[in-house]
Amino acid sequence: MEIILVLVAAFGAGVLNTIAGGGTFLTFPALVFIGVPPVVANATSAVAVFPGYLGGAFGFREELRKFERAVLVKLLLVTFAGGLIGSLLLLVSSNEAFSLVVPFLLLLATLVFLFGDRIRAWAAAKSRAVSPFGTLGLLLVSIYGGYFNGGLGIVLLALFALWGMVNIHEMNGLKNGLSFALSSISVAVFALGGLVEWHHAVIMMVASTIGGYAGAPIARRLPKSAVRALIALVGFSMSAVFFWRLIA
Repeated sequence: MEIILVLVAAFGAGVLNTIAGGGTFLTFPALVFIGVPPVVANATSAVAVFPGYLGGAFGFREELRKFERAVLVKLLLVTFAGGLIGSLLLLVSSNEAFSLVVPFLLLLATLVFLFGDRIRAWAAAKSRAVSPFGTLGLLLVSIYGGYFNGGLGIVLLALFALWGMVNIHEMNGLKNGLSFALSSISVAVFALGGLVEWHHAVIMMVASTIGGYAGAPIARRLPKSAVRALIALVGFSMSAVFFWRLIA
């Protein structure tokens, strides 16, 4: 039953990530539910959804070629640095400390996803006051992503809007490329630090990849409002569960 649960969660995560993001809302709680310690569950969840980012970046390779090489190199270096810092923070976090902050991170990620359009609109309106491709904002977002991956895509899109980007395809391409870069350094740190439950991670990687392919036709049929409602329901439910675990 444990294997079935994590397979279903990983498949659903792949579908959700293809449609709109939010796969972490399924994989992380599923691993904690079957008894994996929170820090290890977070690291294993990051490994489980890792392959999807590469596929997404490859799919947007034409959009990525439109960026100047020097700009991409700069953004990748900042992302690597932030991802490394965030991953190392998780590496030294105790399960107790991580359990204390994870309900708030889940809730934050859910709210960011739910109000993502408004956040991006606000960010776009403020873009004139912000330097394009700024380092500090990306560094902070990357640290967050290295520590806890939930809602990373939506936060990145809002950051790109703040930079003044308007082409959603180029934004998605850059989002997937930087997410893959961030996840690659996180996976390396987690693996070297012994935080990954590989028995679950490998089968979840396969299931999430299959779910990613299955998500494409689903994404074309489901209205955006239904997707938002589903992810909001899962996100708020998981937040409530972890808050309950915190105070129980």
